[in-house]
Amino acid sequence: MRLENNDAVSFGSLAMIRKLSTGKYRLYSRKVNPKTGKRRNLGTFSSRAAAEKHERAVQYFKRH
Repeated sequence: MRLENNDAVSFGSLAMIRKLSTGKYRLYSRKVNPKTGKRRNLGTFSSRAAAEKHERAVQYFKRH
């Protein structure tokens, strides 16, 4: 999937990125852990763009 002009589509609908009360953004795993029923924390970032960048890096790593 190629994105042109930093489309708003990006990966927001695929990734679980939530804004915390501190103003930071947390990236969660796409899959729910069947034992706990929760998503795994994949990191906390100061901006949404940084969280989306890390999500792309995670997806790249899973396939290479």
